[in-house]
Amino acid sequence: MKALDNLRETMRRDKVFDFVAEGHYPLSSFRHTVTTGEIDVSHGTILYVENVNVSFDGFKALNDLNLYIQDGELRCIIGPNGAGKTTMMDVITGKTRPDTGRVYLGQSIDLTRMNETEVAEAGVGRKFQKPTVFPEHTVFQNLELAMKTEKSAWSSLLASLSAEQLDRIDEVMLQIGLKEQYAMSAKLLSHGQKQWLEIGMLLMHDPRVLLVDEPVAGMTHQEMDRTAELLTQLAGKHSVVVVEHDMDFVRSIAKTVTVLHEGSVLAEGSMDDVQNDDRVREVYLGS
Repeated sequence: MKALDNLRETMRRDKVFDFVAEGHYPLSSFRHTVTTGEIDVSHGTILYVENVNVSFDGFKALNDLNLYIQDGELRCIIGPNGAGKTTMMDVITGKTRPDTGRVYLGQSIDLTRMNETEVAEAGVGRKFQKPTVFPEHTVFQNLELAMKTEKSAWSSLLASLSAEQLDRIDEVMLQIGLKEQYAMSAKLLSHGQKQWLEIGMLLMHDPRVLLVDEPVAGMTHQEMDRTAELLTQLAGKHSVVVVEHDMDFVRSIAKTVTVLHEGSVLAEGSMDDVQNDDRVREVYLGS
């Protein structure tokens, strides 16, 4: 009991509970309780956003939004401020309920009937723009905390990790390029490394769809190149949706770009297609 009390006190001091309470990491990051069945991607599409409308005090944030993400693809979403990008992610992840419309994961999982925790359990992970790692914990410990497990949070933290769990943490550390920093406190990492660590924490939950909000904001060019490589590598096993303003970065990773404007899809296609679209140049890219 004393060891458990000490662990709880350490986590309080390191503000682990604050991160959960503020919604940066739902409890689903620590335990797996919701069973939704297999994701049906027999039609090739993993995420359906259809005729979605959201209004806030008379302002229409989403206006009959239709968006389809294919299984394993990397899609970039761009658009001016106020275009509806954040609201779109809020709807997909259960933070905001749409006024009308539907959002499905595969053919049968209705995300609009779920809360944020259940959406995460179903297979949708979200990375916010500001990295929200546990600063006083090491890279290894951050990934351990995020591990999906059937056990309660406390018992899993106190139990010895299995060989399979250790292999999974090792695999993710290698994937995000932080294996050499495994024993380093997250507060000592560079901005880019913190972003990669947070992506790694989501990967520990093994999401089928990964929503990534402005991943390269504040990064060095070298960090941007590494982030492009990481997100490209994730596509295939995961469907990756990236919201980003840096057009050079978008061009480096995206085969398909969706442009939002006033809550709807304005244009969609390759980066060359959208850059040469007069409507896109007028409202976002400039002439």
